[in-house]
Amino acid sequence: MSETTGITPDQYIHHHLSYWTVGEGFWSLNVDTLLFSLGLGTLLFFGLLITARRATSGVPGRWQNFVELILNWIHDNVKQVFHFENPLIAPLAITIFIWIWAMNFMDMLPVDALPWIAQHIGMAMGKDPEQVYLKVVPTNDMNMTFGLSLGVFVLMIYYSFKMKGALGYGKEFVTHPFEGPNLPVKIVLAPFNVVMNIVETVSKPLSLSLRLFGNMFAGEILFILIAMLPWWGQWPLSFLWTAFHLLVITIQSFVFMMLSVVYLGMAHTVHDSHSH
Repeated sequence: MSETTGITPDQYIHHHLSYWTVGEGFWSLNVDTLLFSLGLGTLLFFGLLITARRATSGVPGRWQNFVELILNWIHDNVKQVFHFENPLIAPLAITIFIWIWAMNFMDMLPVDALPWIAQHIGMAMGKDPEQVYLKVVPTNDMNMTFGLSLGVFVLMIYYSFKMKGALGYGKEFVTHPFEGPNLPVKIVLAPFNVVMNIVETVSKPLSLSLRLFGNMFAGEILFILIAMLPWWGQWPLSFLWTAFHLLVITIQSFVFMMLSVVYLGMAHTVHDSHSH
């Protein structure tokens, strides 16, 4: 694209890393992130709803068989790490995995395809094509990955209070992981426990969001760099990286799902000292 449009490599990279943004400062919104994340979520919701309504107890079709295979696989993995009765967790895990995978999969599209369409639509509306931006992978946006992780974080806090009670959850912050043999030692260790528990609690949503964002952003950068090569270098490298990145987007979706379930399982865990 940089060769055909006459723009420099720096301009090409900057254009692909810029969001379609409205507003300024804290109140700005990345419209492309919202558009593709909500659009994919809506398509998945109605697609799976139609699949569920058309499901048959007889010999399933190929699509139903594939969906059931994915759902059973997710359910089996969730059962291995979550040992409590909660009807929300399995549907939540399914939603997290499928939605994140679909958003990640947008990285498989040719890097210039949808931005090129957006530029021509902008030209038809009288806009400068170099000022028309479109990023099609929502999980390349740190705002999106933090939003997802904050949703898990809110559930973690909610179930920590629900399962352990305010007193039990507060006691856990003061007495774990270091428990002294007597009251004076417990008092001395309490500040260290509080600091460690705060760091651990805050690090959970941070690690979830940054891991997903970092891997997807790195993948996007490589696709952009490959797109800047001559055609004889683009095709083989693009094919190889696409095949490898397909594995990456699946692993990242799985890791986000499983860590979310693990964190929620920890929120359900009541220590023996809380149960008396």
